Amino acid sequence: MFHRIIVSGLRIDCCINSKISILRTLKFLVATVPFAAQTFAMQNPDAQLSLENCCPIVELRQYTLHPGKRDVLIDLFDREFVESQEALGMKIVGQFRDLDNPNRFVWLRGFRDMPSRAQALKDFYGGPVWKAHREAANATMIDSDNVLLLCPAKPTSGFSFGNKERPRAGANEARSELIVATIYYFDAPVDAAFIEFFERTVKPAVIGSGATVLAFLVTEHSENTFPALPVREGENVFVWFACFNDPVAYERPIAALTQSPRWRDEISKELTRRLKREPEILKLSPTTRSLL
Repeated sequence: MFHRIIVSGLRIDCCINSKISILRTLKFLVATVPFAAQTFAMQNPDAQLSLENCCPIVELRQYTLHPGKRDVLIDLFDREFVESQEALGMKIVGQFRDLDNPNRFVWLRGFRDMPSRAQALKDFYGGPVWKAHREAANATMIDSDNVLLLCPAKPTSGFSFGNKERPRAGANEARSELIVATIYYFDAPVDAAFIEFFERTVKPAVIGSGATVLAFLVTEHSENTFPALPVREGENVFVWFACFNDPVAYERPIAALTQSPRWRDEISKELTRRLKREPEILKLSPTTRSLL
């Protein structure tokens, strides 16, 4: 007499009178699961690494605010809108003051995928925290629709935080770092050739100038799964993020880099040939509680 057992997609025909009992069979299958997982990870290193990187979907959000209201929004955001969003499955990657525009607040929000983005945003904007504070938040804003929807250009090119912890709520330590976001615009979706050019030519030159390249992303062309929050349609961008110890550590090396013969005669000309227009550069100072 035989019984058919299905375990984790495997089918086993077992005889009741068999010397190998059903229980021992199950134990064998359980024991092989870790080995199978390890084998998959070794055969698919990009899949394993991508799990270590944050956020397959990222929103780059630039808000234009009423004069004098940026710190009001930042205080509210850092106090009320970080943990409340992350509890719903989102990741608040970073929030910043734009050093070139006193009325601009910039932040980055990450998601696991587009369907979970839709659900998380529905839960947050329909939930009690936003309802309690939306009037105060909206009162600071002139425009909140400048949003680029992005994804890592490669499986390993997203943001990665390791064991880094966010400063606690109520912390008031000054932040000296400078995050620079450079946005390249194209006429068509970014191709593999440009990504390779960036990795082999631009990125090493930037690192050589003293910067740390944090991530590089491209436009996510999926349909906006939460149309109540608009995103910029029809854009083809490549965005890379670099970190410097402070603004002074940015100015001098970048000036030297742009004056170098290789940058001037090779890299800059190649960028000009490929790009739709001049790059957009955001010089961003992290708020106290920014993860970046």
